[in-house]
Amino acid sequence: MQLFYAILFFISFLLLSLMCLLFKRGNLKDKRLPPGSMGWPYIGETLKLYTQNPNTFFSTRQKGYGDIFKTHILGCPCVMISSPEAAKIVLVSQANLFKPTYPPSKEMMIGPEAIFFHQGDYHSRLKKLVQASFLPSAIRGSVSEIEKIVLRLVSSWENTTINTLNEMKKFAFDVAIISAFGGRSDLETEGIKHLYNCLEKGYNSMPLDLPGTPFRKAKKARKLLNERIKKMIKRRRESQKKGGGLLGVLLESKDHKFNNLSDSQVADNIIGVIFAAHDTTASVLTWILKYLHDNKEVLEAVTREQEKIRWAVKEENRGLRWDDTRRMPLTNRVIQETLRAASVLSFTFREAVQDVELQGYLIPKGWKVLPLFRSIHHCADFFPQPEKFDPSRFEVPPRPNTFLPFGNGVHSCPGSELAKLEILILLHHLTTMYR
Repeated sequence: MQLFYAILFFISFLLLSLMCLLFKRGNLKDKRLPPGSMGWPYIGETLKLYTQNPNTFFSTRQKGYGDIFKTHILGCPCVMISSPEAAKIVLVSQANLFKPTYPPSKEMMIGPEAIFFHQGDYHSRLKKLVQASFLPSAIRGSVSEIEKIVLRLVSSWENTTINTLNEMKKFAFDVAIISAFGGRSDLETEGIKHLYNCLEKGYNSMPLDLPGTPFRKAKKARKLLNERIKKMIKRRRESQKKGGGLLGVLLESKDHKFNNLSDSQVADNIIGVIFAAHDTTASVLTWILKYLHDNKEVLEAVTREQEKIRWAVKEENRGLRWDDTRRMPLTNRVIQETLRAASVLSFTFREAVQDVELQGYLIPKGWKVLPLFRSIHHCADFFPQPEKFDPSRFEVPPRPNTFLPFGNGVHSCPGSELAKLEILILLHHLTTMYR
């Protein structure tokens, strides 16, 4: 009998010890997750993100939970970070632990083969090709083409009222088309533009795959856009010349085994580049015009800078040149301050490829990680009086990892120089031709 009780006691002790150990481990894991709210089941806090001012959404959680907090948006558990040090870890120093990703709905809209969603050799190959297409040495010859687009656009505004964002989207789309395809074919690009507009509306909508929703319409547009671009790819492959723009570069590319990129890879990356070059640039331009309108002294100073360049251009009876765009320091600072103040790219998506410890917190494998560029750009510790529009703050370079309008690390935006160039050319003509 005593032996029975001894065995029973020993088994009970083992079970109790095991339960305590499991509880301790589970409790430790839970405690190591960042603080925050996961919101409603599945929906999470998505509705709050879409219905609140983004500054309010991020700042209230940062104040309540700190620089690292968890939430649940767009169907994904997420960790949001708003310190430069943590952002550097995710984007640069330990970037191998965080693969680039978007929510599945957005990834599907752009295309799974696009450069944004990959790491390793495939990403490196694409990054070199895209970067080579958008280096200053590659885009300096685009000044006259972009200027023609500007002049054609502004002439269409005579005696009419315009929607600024829509007009900026027209401009950015035309520049993106030249960058992607080289020369223009109005019949071809009009069809692409219509389908892309449907795609864009669905991309920025709630991912509800129901009849009549913008998301469902965008899925159909994405399929048709893919078919249209693949027809262009087929025509170019069959011709002796692959053509200009990024499309020509991608079609000419071969890997170390002399393999070409597939049609799907080329199409997804063309759509991805149009996406990256279009919406954000148009939004930045719209914000620049608003800030210049609201800050008369800044507008007058920019106009004086641009008038000097215009005078030189008229004296020599020529169009704008690359070298002219290098003599616009104040206008460049206005662009920088707009990128900071508006923070059109509020955050970027990464995904933990394994369980990762970040500044004392556990980020489980598969969770999304979002460096909050907007929060960093609006932190008074890095940018005093962050709500004030003050281009002079960029007379001194900002602290490292505090100004991230184009991201950071190997996945930073390769088209940043093109975006700045088209903004400079448009601002030159707007400030010197219009009040």
